[in-house]
Amino acid sequence: MTLVERFLKYVSFDTQSNEESGVTPSTPGQMVFAKYLKEELESLGLDEISLDENGYLFATLPANTDKPLPTIGFIAHMDTSPDMSGKDVYPCIVGNYDGKDIVLCAEENIILSPSQFPELLDHRGEDLIVTNGKTLLGADDKAGIAEIVSAVVYLKEHPEIKHGKIRIGFNPDEEIGLGAHKFDVEKFGCEWAYTMDGGELGELEFENFNAASAKITFKGRNVHPGYAKHKMINSIRVANRFMTMLPSHETPEHTEGYEGFYHLVGITGEVEQTTVSYIIRDHDRARFESRKQEVEHLVRKINAEYGEGTATLDLRDQYYNMREQIEPVMHIIDTAFAAMKAVGVEPRVKAIRGGTDGAQLSFKGLPCPNIFAGGLNFHGRYEFVPIQNMEKAMNVIVKIAELVASK
Repeated sequence: MTLVERFLKYVSFDTQSNEESGVTPSTPGQMVFAKYLKEELESLGLDEISLDENGYLFATLPANTDKPLPTIGFIAHMDTSPDMSGKDVYPCIVGNYDGKDIVLCAEENIILSPSQFPELLDHRGEDLIVTNGKTLLGADDKAGIAEIVSAVVYLKEHPEIKHGKIRIGFNPDEEIGLGAHKFDVEKFGCEWAYTMDGGELGELEFENFNAASAKITFKGRNVHPGYAKHKMINSIRVANRFMTMLPSHETPEHTEGYEGFYHLVGITGEVEQTTVSYIIRDHDRARFESRKQEVEHLVRKINAEYGEGTATLDLRDQYYNMREQIEPVMHIIDTAFAAMKAVGVEPRVKAIRGGTDGAQLSFKGLPCPNIFAGGLNFHGRYEFVPIQNMEKAMNVIVKIAELVASK
């Protein structure tokens, strides 16, 4: 099975995660996919294959040299984003892309156009895998899984490439921030690892947002509107008052690079009760803490204005910037950088405006920077992945294994 065939098979599994389920994996489809992968890894003759009740799948490619070498790992996640359906994915390959509009769904006039997505023009002459316009594609992160498995197959077929023990790990629920929560770092048994979960060709990431979630519940008092003067408290209006007190331009649509934000991700409400949900993000730890303090301050301000208990806050940290865990072991970045250069990929070191499992794993004792998997426009119908990007990512994995063994 080729890299592309593998990827096309993987995206046929519906593995959309669900943050409301309260179980791991959060959806049964992820375990179905995990069991399929387990059977595939067994058929490939890998060692130490294990799949636990939470959907974490580990396997080993044994070293083919007696030289004492560190055990390294490669990790990808099995779930797709809850933002759009991953059921009944029908991918299409656009060969030798000519730089023009790509009609994904003629009947609904869904078009992948370089006028809206100019990055398409960087891939003229390449072969693009796109959606039919009705689902996401799932390259995030099934491209990463396909690349890791294909790299392991390549290493098995080319014993002349010497390498140490390599561990691979596939986990559920990354898209809902829970991918690393039940990841058994001790059992995985690596000195360091790489998540294959980045985007465009060459991306190499070892710093990310510090992240928290904030859910604020506003209590109101409902009274017949004809007799409501000085009696009614409309929780929707109180919630709106809170939202307008946050900085209007510190939002995702107004920020870039290292700029942090408050992102309103949900609101439900009636007069009696309204709940708003935010995610809070900043690369700088001090500014991150300041943002959380600002939310706490505004909740106190609402309670001072409308009465104690009007607003209640559930504020939770989600993950932290992995840079502080990676800086002491920067040789793992140097190795990835050199591997990319060796296979003709220009490294693009950048900060993640988001998070990966690697951030949480780094704080659990497994330094774990992030390498490109090759896809673009994740989490929606306009997602696509150039086949050449996936091939390069697979080559980077192989080269990392080779470079680690050559030192």
